[in-house]
Amino acid sequence: MGVTVETHASLAEAARAVEAGATLIAGGTIVMRRVNAGDQRLSRTVRVADPAFARISGGGGTISIGAGATMAAIAAHRDLDFLAPVARQLGGPALRNMATIGGNLFARAPYGDMAVALLALGARVTGTSGARPVEDLLRARDRAGLVFAIEVPRPRPGEFAWAKITRVHPYGSPVLTIAVHAPREGGRLRGVRVAFGGMGPGPVRATGAERALEGQPLDAATIARAAQAAAEGLEPVDDAVASAWYRREVAGVHLRRVLEGMS
Repeated sequence: MGVTVETHASLAEAARAVEAGATLIAGGTIVMRRVNAGDQRLSRTVRVADPAFARISGGGGTISIGAGATMAAIAAHRDLDFLAPVARQLGGPALRNMATIGGNLFARAPYGDMAVALLALGARVTGTSGARPVEDLLRARDRAGLVFAIEVPRPRPGEFAWAKITRVHPYGSPVLTIAVHAPREGGRLRGVRVAFGGMGPGPVRATGAERALEGQPLDAATIARAAQAAAEGLEPVDDAVASAWYRREVAGVHLRRVLEGMS
């Protein structure tokens, strides 16, 4: 069976095609693998020509990133300096020129590094399913519809950190990805969000670590408690990169290092 490719001039037209069963293809780093593998479910694909799909706009407190914006564009944008380190570690230059932020939300473990950062930052997505927290989309990616844009709150300096732990540098598949958003008020942590990649079927929040950090000063004792609770309630993936046992054992070690770098 052949694969048809349609190009739609507007997001609305593309959304109708997706709702009718077509598959969106943006950068192609995920979908083309399926095409090349002969996935028969991909008989109809859709591309979006609307400039809004790749637009980065806003400033100040919240930045809107079109779902079709590439990692290279994110790394180069002056208002997205806090996401630039994440984007720059996603593959080599050729991949970053193709891979999109919207596509990264649908990457399966152990991939999806940017999605981990967006989860920690409390980003929201807009699309055919309306506006909702990114974690709602990550829980039901098969029913997400077409994502138009991601609204990302800008963290204050020193309140966001991200780390990718690999065995093969610089672009190996991650053993773990960790992102922490740790706002502070009066010397204490408020509204802490800790997210992991590799500790579940997709990006997940480390609620045990969040509880250990919330309302506390970011000192050695607090960091030790958060590290101890890092894997609490989580189910790491078991794959060719690392075993579930290994990920569970080292999650706290790497979370400790991230938090120490923020203290």
